[in-house]
Amino acid sequence: MPGSAPCADPVPFVGGLSYLSRMDKKLRTWRHYLAGEVDAAYLYGVLAKGPVPEAERESYRRLAAIEQKHVEAWGTLVKASAGEMTVPRPSVKARLMARVAGVTGMGWLRELMLKEEAAEVKSYLSLYRNSGDTATRELALRLARDSAGHAGNLNALTGRTGEPWHQAGSGGILRNVVYGFNDGLTANFGLIAGLIGAQASDHFILVSGAAGLLADALSMGASGYLAAKSEQDVYDHEIAMESEEIRLMPDLEREELAMIYQARGMDASQAEKLAAEVMDDPDRALEEKVKEELGLSTEKIQPVKEAWMTGTATAVGAVIPLVPFFFWHGRTAVILAFTVAMAAHFLVGALRSMFTGRSVGKSGWEMLAVGMGVAVVGYLLGDAITRLL
Repeated sequence: MPGSAPCADPVPFVGGLSYLSRMDKKLRTWRHYLAGEVDAAYLYGVLAKGPVPEAERESYRRLAAIEQKHVEAWGTLVKASAGEMTVPRPSVKARLMARVAGVTGMGWLRELMLKEEAAEVKSYLSLYRNSGDTATRELALRLARDSAGHAGNLNALTGRTGEPWHQAGSGGILRNVVYGFNDGLTANFGLIAGLIGAQASDHFILVSGAAGLLADALSMGASGYLAAKSEQDVYDHEIAMESEEIRLMPDLEREELAMIYQARGMDASQAEKLAAEVMDDPDRALEEKVKEELGLSTEKIQPVKEAWMTGTATAVGAVIPLVPFFFWHGRTAVILAFTVAMAAHFLVGALRSMFTGRSVGKSGWEMLAVGMGVAVVGYLLGDAITRLL
């Protein structure tokens, strides 16, 4: 009976579908990376034609030629599997980037290409780790090395060193404390101002303010914990990635380490010798790269500690406008609450200047203005709600 044969033995049929699905997925992956390399070759060509010094122009030409080889490499895989291969045109995004660079200048496009190469290192290493196809893994590793070299070249053109595909930064506990204090102060002061506008009793202000303090402290503490945990996860990922790069790209990592030593003022031959010695010990190499190249602290982040400190700082900030109502009543308590809250806003603004780089006075007065605005809005809303109800 026509059409009944596949039902007699469904396993090969299902296996065939599975195989076709895997091949289709591989082809999509290969074409995705092929299109990305086409865009990269095109954009390096744009940079090479821009108003840049001849030495820089030559660097872009070499990078464009290497990207063209990447296009051919992915194209070979596609053709071997699909039987044909048409090189795509540069994407609309790439062509738009080229037009924007023509208006804003080549510096913008160079920085963008640096980010693209940095992202490619991570992407190709991920493809190397996760792909089950030998040809894909081999090509991904080779292109990860090439992209790392490209990123290094672009970094050198901007006068920077290091590996731009690593992204890590720490705000620090002190920063969390200051911003937690700021959040608690401003949020609870706005709540108390609203209650004053609503002509609430002193007892109701105390109870509501205490509830607001607790809620805000718990919320900020939880946020501090999650932020610190996420930061630690990023650090762990970057360190693990650096360890894998030392294993997979030792020559490049040795060169990077030698460059760091030279940047410190060491003679080139000494830097090469020391870098080679360090790279002979993978553990020492990882420690050195993490410290000197990634700039990561060896001190372990403690999410629970940060949660407690941020939550406590929030509670301290939130209790400040509430304190006068513990000892005074009526108009006196209101005036004192306003006064201490304004002084605290100026102080927290001055403390924030440590992180923003602005002057202490300007930052303090700006924060005082914010506190004043919160007080006015809170009071007017409380008054309006009372009148409407």
